[in-house]
Amino acid sequence: MESHKKGEETKSNDWLCWTLVLVLVGLVASASVLTLLSYFKHSKSKTGGVPDCPGPVVAQYAYALDIAMRFFDVQKSGKLVDNRIWWRGDSGLQDGSDENLDLSKGMYDAGDLIKFGLPMAFTATILSWAILEYGDQMDAVKQLGFAHDSLKWITDYLINAHPCPNVLYIQVGDPEVDHNCWQRPETMTEKRPALQINTSFPGTEVAAETAAAMASASLVFKKVNSSYSNLLLMHAQQLFTFADTFRGSYSLSIPQVQKYYNSTGYGDELLWAAAWLHHATGDESYLNYVTEINGQAFSSWGSPSWFSWDDKHAGTQVLLSRISYFGAKGISGAENIDIQMYRKTAEVVMCELLPDSPTATSSRTQNGLIWVINWHSLQHSMASAFLAVLYSDYMLTSQTEILYCDGETYKPEDLREFAKSQADYVLGQNPMEMSYLVGYGSNYPRYVHHRGSSIPVDAETGCRDGFKWLYSPEPNPNLAVGALVGGPFFNDTYVDYRNNSMQSEPSTYNNALLVALLSGLVTTSSVVQSFS
Repeated sequence: MESHKKGEETKSNDWLCWTLVLVLVGLVASASVLTLLSYFKHSKSKTGGVPDCPGPVVAQYAYALDIAMRFFDVQKSGKLVDNRIWWRGDSGLQDGSDENLDLSKGMYDAGDLIKFGLPMAFTATILSWAILEYGDQMDAVKQLGFAHDSLKWITDYLINAHPCPNVLYIQVGDPEVDHNCWQRPETMTEKRPALQINTSFPGTEVAAETAAAMASASLVFKKVNSSYSNLLLMHAQQLFTFADTFRGSYSLSIPQVQKYYNSTGYGDELLWAAAWLHHATGDESYLNYVTEINGQAFSSWGSPSWFSWDDKHAGTQVLLSRISYFGAKGISGAENIDIQMYRKTAEVVMCELLPDSPTATSSRTQNGLIWVINWHSLQHSMASAFLAVLYSDYMLTSQTEILYCDGETYKPEDLREFAKSQADYVLGQNPMEMSYLVGYGSNYPRYVHHRGSSIPVDAETGCRDGFKWLYSPEPNPNLAVGALVGGPFFNDTYVDYRNNSMQSEPSTYNNALLVALLSGLVTTSSVVQSFS
């Protein structure tokens, strides 16, 4: 990332599903059957840990999901295994060696070659959340295995980056040095120092986000690899204790991150991490942490905000709404009131997103895209759309029919339609008539701000002479397949220019949000009531 950046194939249904629906609705027109089938799958309350069978696959979203998932392979560092990107090779093999650590895995955050811990951990948390909520839908379109692989590639790195309870390595590479070079990751020549936070130089935001990543991932791997799941959970608990005991902003401890991933506060990350640890452990102390102990101080109840790598409030509010909808062990009456405050704030967020709501946000383009800032403008639309489709499914699964917005009523389907509008915009239904997902359709960005994509594989370049490829008038020789570029300006325009990093640079964390959104839209099924 550059300075100043803030950041059908139709799957046949099980015959039993059809029979149950036909019994419910009688002999009606087939179109009505399909409509009610979709509703039935969503509204049926779950009594077990396995979702109802997925409904028909939406071809365009399945195709887009397959493509978007590949960008994580584009971004991998380390010794590549089962490499799906022909122009990528091994890189960063010596990362962490100066500290006697193996930090070779992980992912480069964007178009550069730095491993930034905060956005990387957020990427892992979002991937985990998507798998936990929509893993059956990913599996229906054969993407679940790839999601597991990408997630583990990051968590392997995060485990190695946490060598002892109160030390976490949160960055590999010097961004100032890196941004003075234009090289493929396979041929990097510059030094790559590893930076840490510790008790003397704390970093509550990144430690808590890494705890959230490991706690959520522990749930993903619980039935796949129990020993690995237990290891992740141990690290998550240690990191949360570290983050909470030694409070301090990592932006102050390590000032150089301020130009790239500056934090605006750490209270949201502490709540986010504790919420995930509650889901992972069932420990009531984590629930007390987000309610009685710190609810008033950190939650911003009643105040909607934009979900992103920096601000976890809206994500936490939706995640804790799960408890309001589906229940959890150990909730006392007082705690339940606090949980309802999280849900009420989540509802405020949803009402702002609905375009016809009396409280609809004005932060959207003329063509309906949620738009907040110039830099990586699609981050907030993808995050908002993911939360909307998820909240819609919480309502349907719990048979909650109505969302009230300042006297007006809306249905779960309204939230889903909003989410679809954001995805459809990205996939080509926009004034530019182009896809913002590289490799999707025939018209997509060709001049992506991405070092590896922009330099021919056989080019021999050093640090500085590689800049000729940044300024080359030719399209990128290597396709950064699956890259979600930064996005359009407020007037719905996009300039396909490689040095226009504000618009043309992709990032792993925005891709994770797109993957999560598409996983929720690719087909339909009720969500599980518990992750455990």
